[in-house]
Parts: sequence; C-alpha cells; structure tokens
Amino acid sequence: MTTARPRRVPQRRIAETVAAELRTRILAGEDGYRLPTQEQLVQEFGVSYPSIREALRILETEGLVTVRRGSVGGAEAHRPDEASAAYHLGLVLQGGRVTLRDLAEGLRMLEPMCAAECARRQDRLEEVVPALAANVEASAALVADGVAFTRTAREFHDLLVSFTPNATVRYMVSSLVALWSAQEESWAEVLTRRGEYPSPAEAESAVRVHRRILDEIAAGRAPEAERVYRSHLAATQRLLLDHFDDGVVNASSAGARQAVRSARGTRI
Repeated sequence: MTTARPRRVPQRRIAETVAAELRTRILAGEDGYRLPTQEQLVQEFGVSYPSIREALRILETEGLVTVRRGSVGGAEAHRPDEASAAYHLGLVLQGGRVTLRDLAEGLRMLEPMCAAECARRQDRLEEVVPALAANVEASAALVADGVAFTRTAREFHDLLVSFTPNATVRYMVSSLVALWSAQEESWAEVLTRRGEYPSPAEAESAVRVHRRILDEIAAGRAPEAERVYRSHLAATQRLLLDHFDDGVVNASSAGARQAVRSARGTRI
C-alpha cells in the first residue's frame, strides 16, 4: 500500500484565499482602512510574496485596492461606491449592447419611484427638502450657462435618489442615474459648442418643474410627485435622444466622469 503524496496547493488558489480575506476586511472596515504592507501580509498568512502580489492584483481588478509601485509603493484600499457600481454595471450593459434609449426607459420606470419614496419620508422637511431647495436655487442662478446648468440640474436627480430610504433601490437606481448623467453632461458640452443648447427660457422651465417636484415632496403628495417627476424625466430624455443617435451605453465615459463626481463627494 502506497502513501499518497501531499499535493501542492496552486499559487492561484492561495492568492484567492488571501484576496477573499482581505476583501472581507475592506468591505467591513471603516472608511480610510489601510492594508498591511506586503511584508506584514506574508508574515500573517504564511505565504510567499508572489501569492500576496497575486491576491492584490485580484483586488485591484475589482477596484478595491490601488497598488502603487516604486520606493513609496503600497496598497491603498477603497470601499466600493456609486462610481464603481455604475462603471461595472455599465460594462454589463455595454457588453449586452444595451442602447441609451433602453437605459432611458429603465430610468423612467425606476427613478420616479424615488421621488414618491422621498415624499413618504416622515423627516422629509428636515432632511430632503433643504438639500433639494438649495440645488434648485443654484440651478436657477446658472440658466445662462448650458454646461454648468446641466451639471447642477442633474445633481437634483442624484440628490433625490440619494434620499431614497431603501438602500437596495438607492444603490441600484443611483448607478443607472450615474450612467445617464455622464452621457447627458457630455451631450450638453457638444450642444453648447454647436450653439444648439436649450435656451435660458427652457432652462428656467426645467427649474420650475424641479420646484414643482420639490413642493409635492414637501407636501407629502407621493403619487403626484412621482407623476410630475416621470413626465419631466421623459421630456428631458426626449430632448437629448432626439439630438443624438441611439447608441450603445458607453461605460468608459461614465467611468471617467464618475471618477470626477466621486472626488466631489456626491452623497449616497
């Protein structure tokens, strides 16, 4: 009878085990969590440097760490946010050849529900209304600047979704809104260069609708807030889709723009 020889565990499997443990720590940790050095990880897990480097590469492809090379190198941990969620969802939609018109239709189904849920919040007058009101006033001051107005007016939608009480809905819809917002901002830049951007009067009309939505939320009229929001969303989407071809969702442009938005500290 022969004794079975011990089989060596593949380096990739070891790296995946280490990556799984580090992933759990990053997701469960506080903001600003710092990974141990590679030397410390080698000592802690009792594995080789190549296994640790492979584990870090796995986490880097997931967007959970950034590995800096050189004399000041190291691994910086990142908790997932709406930017990374939008980017990865965008990759799925782009890979599935999902069109921007399809994305717009999906948003018309889901985003207006967030307005209704904000109107149902018992603390809406303290938490929701002041933030939305400040955004409306900021938008009103920018009606003559097409690109700046679009960016600020889009933040009204971002803010409203961010106040949706249900976390699952909030993160899901915010990712879709982020994809659309990135495209809308790039469209605004193109239209402004062409001199075709909607007039200040049309921008003022959008501000009035935002005020109406805000009033319905403040009054707690959820069905009306949802109805007005859906009608407004359809109108703004139609304005842009009529100017541009119905192309496929582009995750790359969304990823680049959301990195900028993330740096501004968009609330979720």
